[in-house]
Amino acid sequence: MNNLIALTYREKKKHYGLLFVVILWIITIAGGIVYAQEAGYIKNIKEIAPGLLEGYLAHEVLPNSLKLLPPPPAENSAAFALDEAVSQQNLALRGTPRWEQAIKDANLMFPEAIESFASIVGISITEEKIPYLYMLLRRTLTDIGLSPYAAKTHYNRSRPFMKNNQPVCTPADEEALRKDGSYPSGHTAIGWGWALLLCELFPEKTDALLKRGWEFGQSRIVCNAHWQSDVNQGRIMGAAAVARLHADSEFLEELAAAKNEIANLRGSK
Repeated sequence: MNNLIALTYREKKKHYGLLFVVILWIITIAGGIVYAQEAGYIKNIKEIAPGLLEGYLAHEVLPNSLKLLPPPPAENSAAFALDEAVSQQNLALRGTPRWEQAIKDANLMFPEAIESFASIVGISITEEKIPYLYMLLRRTLTDIGLSPYAAKTHYNRSRPFMKNNQPVCTPADEEALRKDGSYPSGHTAIGWGWALLLCELFPEKTDALLKRGWEFGQSRIVCNAHWQSDVNQGRIMGAAAVARLHADSEFLEELAAAKNEIANLRGSK
């Protein structure tokens, strides 16, 4: 992920963690309270940081990445040598269409963040057209994106560009990225988590959605912002967060509502 606020992780335990500092940099949506009654979504959802909506899960029930994941590879290990080799290979993609895709995948601002997923399912996912799904994705961004932060903050792993001195695909984010631990990848968790959720809603698109979710994470390596091991474990945290969301009654209600509005949208065509 990218940048957020000047709160320490301990201070942020009160405010949901360092992710806010990261997402704040990327998201610039108007603030206050989201109230989408005209579009069919009738709940007041608080903004917990500019552009960042309150998720479904309380901080204390988020999957704990520090307990779930092993430490990142030690710098003298074979696993880290593999991280470096993969990173070096991806540096050759700079300036290619794959590099441009990595730039797009770095953007977590709505609705741009979900456009590549929307193109797969063939539905424009907007607040006006399909509000429950739109809000489901916005709110789960918070839950899924926060799940890596216990390990991120504890290990504070340096990112590839800090070692190879090559640019990232989003230079404006570099200063913030330097202050945000590399392991595991929050962007990857979000992309993989969204892919899993969308597979439930569009099962006929499962293969394409999972491929897009996988690519979303690999974009962080192309971007020179994460190591392969960061991305691998980011997917674990994305899946863990989605699993925990399925034990939350409010999330399940809104998932069912999203399924209904998709069915209604298809029936109206």
